[in-house]
Amino acid sequence: MLKDDILLSVEHPERYIGGEVGSVMKDREKVKIRYALCFPDVYEIGMSHLGIQILYSMFNAEEDVWCERVYSPWTDLDRLMRQKGIPLFALESQDPIRCFDFLGITIQYEMCYTNILQILELSGIPFHSRDRKEEDPIVVGGGPCTYNSEPIADFFDLIYIGEGEAQCRALFDAYLENKKNGGSRQDFLRRAARVPGIYVPSFYEPSYHADGTFSRMEKLWDKAPDRIRKEICRSLDEAPYPLKPVVPFVKAVQDRAVLEVQRGCIRGCRFCQAGMIYRPVRERSLEVLKEHAKAMLSFTGYDEISLSSLSTSDYTRISELVRWLVQEYRRKYINISLPSLRIDHFFLEMMEQVEDGKKGSLTFAPEAGSQRMRDVINKGITEEDILNGAGLAFAAGWNKVKLYFMLGLPGERDEDVLAIASLADRIAGTYFDTVPRENRKGIRVMINSSSSFFIPKPFTPFQWAGMNPPEEFLRKAYLVKEAMEKEPHHKSLKYQYHEHQMSELEGVFARGDRKLSRVILRAYKNGCLYDSWSEQFHYDRWVQAFEELQISRDFYTIRERGLEEAFPWDLIDVGASKEYLKKEYLAAKEGRVTPNCRDHCNACGAAVFGTGICFKNHGRQMPEGAGDKETGT
Repeated sequence: MLKDDILLSVEHPERYIGGEVGSVMKDREKVKIRYALCFPDVYEIGMSHLGIQILYSMFNAEEDVWCERVYSPWTDLDRLMRQKGIPLFALESQDPIRCFDFLGITIQYEMCYTNILQILELSGIPFHSRDRKEEDPIVVGGGPCTYNSEPIADFFDLIYIGEGEAQCRALFDAYLENKKNGGSRQDFLRRAARVPGIYVPSFYEPSYHADGTFSRMEKLWDKAPDRIRKEICRSLDEAPYPLKPVVPFVKAVQDRAVLEVQRGCIRGCRFCQAGMIYRPVRERSLEVLKEHAKAMLSFTGYDEISLSSLSTSDYTRISELVRWLVQEYRRKYINISLPSLRIDHFFLEMMEQVEDGKKGSLTFAPEAGSQRMRDVINKGITEEDILNGAGLAFAAGWNKVKLYFMLGLPGERDEDVLAIASLADRIAGTYFDTVPRENRKGIRVMINSSSSFFIPKPFTPFQWAGMNPPEEFLRKAYLVKEAMEKEPHHKSLKYQYHEHQMSELEGVFARGDRKLSRVILRAYKNGCLYDSWSEQFHYDRWVQAFEELQISRDFYTIRERGLEEAFPWDLIDVGASKEYLKKEYLAAKEGRVTPNCRDHCNACGAAVFGTGICFKNHGRQMPEGAGDKETGT
C-alpha cells in the first residue's frame, strides 16, 4: 500500500487506493487463481470501459478466482515508483502484480502500446514472453487490437481472440489442471493453445519475402492450430453482465450506468473494423434490458444511464426501450443519454423527452462530405437524409449540431474534401430556411465540424488501401478550414481536426507485423508513454526509434497492398471472410453500395457462428447449419 506522503504528492490519489463501491474483496488464501485485470491507461478512462466491468464481475463470480484491477499510473506516480523501487500493485489487495497467476491486459487502441511496457516494467515482469520464468504471471492480451496483435505479440504469452465471456473458464480450468499435474509454464501454453480462441504467439514464427512483405506463419509446434477463430457469446441474454459495477472515486470519462443493447452492426461501413469483427448482430431482449437498468441504477446511485452499441438506432425495440426508460426514470431525475442516432421524427421525439426541454447539441456522422464518397465507404446515408434530419431538429428547437468526418478516405479527391465545408454550410442554411427570423431570438446556429484521419484497419474492406502521409492529411485539413471561412454562413461554422502525426503511427501499428515490437520497445526506452494523450505525445522520439532500427513507416502506411498479398493477421478467423472483404473493396472502387444485413444477407461468412441476425431474416428462422465456413452462403 502506498504511504500517505506519496499519495499526497500525486494528482488524484484516489486512483490508487481501491475500496470503491462494488469492488470485490476475497480471502487470498482461499482462491486458486489470482487475476490482475489491466487497462493500460489512466484510471478515469479504464473505469469507463464496459468490457473491464464485465470481465471483473464475471471472474469474481467464480468462487475459485479473485480478479483485481490495475491501471497505468500517471506520470507523477510512475516517476516516484521508479525512484523508490515500488512495484506496481492491484487496487483491491495492494499486492504486487508479480504475485498474480495472470496479468490480463485489454488493448483498445494502438497508441497505448508503450503503456503495456510500462505495466510490465513496473511489475518486474520481463518485456518478452521468451524471457519469463516459471514464477512470472501469464500475460494475456484481449480487446480489438489483438485481432492483429503482431506488433506486440512478443510481449504476450497468450492472446484471447473474441469475447471474454465465452472461453475464459476453460482457460482457467486448463491452468488449474496443469498446476495440479505439476506442469511447467510451457506445458500450460500448450494446453491453452487447445482452448478455442487462444493464440499463443511463441508457437508461430512469421516469415517474409525479400521485399519485406509478410509471407506466412510457420508453426513451431506442430499441434498449434492452423487458424484461430474468434469466440463469441451466442446469447446476450444469458451472458454475464455487471449489475453491481464498481463505482469510481474519481469522475470517470463515462460517469454513468451503461446499458449494452446489442453487439455487432448491420451497416457494413467499409472503414469500420468494429462493424466487421463483432459480427453477427446479436440483441438483448427488452425484458433483460429492463432488469439490467433497474439493478444497476439501484446499486450504483447513478443519476444517468446511457445506451451502448455500435448502432443503437438499429436495435429493433429501441422505441419501446427509450419510452420505458423515460416513463420509469424521468420522474426520478435520472437522465437518459442517447448516443448518436439516425435523426428522424422518433429520435427527436425521444430527445424532447429525455432532455426535458433542454436543447443540447445533436450529432451527425456523415463521415464524408460528398455523396460519391459516402457511397464509396458504404455509409448508407444521403445528403437528403442529412438535410431533412437537420431541418427536423431545427424545427424542434435545436440550434447546435456536431458533424464528424474523415479525411484521407480511399479514392478521395479535393472536391470531396471541399464538400465537407459546403455540406456544413448547407446544414447551417437549412436552419435559416426552417426557423423564421422571429423565432430565432438572437440565437445563432452553430455547426461544429471535426475530422479524424482515415486509418486502414485489418478485417475491413479497406485493409488493402494506402493511407495518406501526415503532410497530406494536414494539407486536406487546411483545405477544409480555408473553405469553411469562405462559405456564406461561415460565422456559424467551426472546424477542428485530429492530430495527424498520431494518426500516422496508429496506421503503422494497425497493419503492422512483429518487426515493429523492436520499435515500440525502443520508443518506450526513449521516453514514449501515454502516446494517446496530446500533451504526452512525442512524435520526434518515435521517428528516432524508426530511424535507429531502419524501419520505414511508409512501408506500413502509404503502400497499397496487392489483392493477393498475405497479411500477418490471416491466422485469425473473425467470420467475415477475406474473399468477402475483397469483394467489398472492389465494390468501393466502383462506388457501389451494399445493402445492410437486415435488408439482405451479403454472405460475409459470419453465419458460421450460428446465431444472431444471420439466422433471422424478416422474422423467418434460417435452417440449422446454414452458412459455409469460408463464404457464409
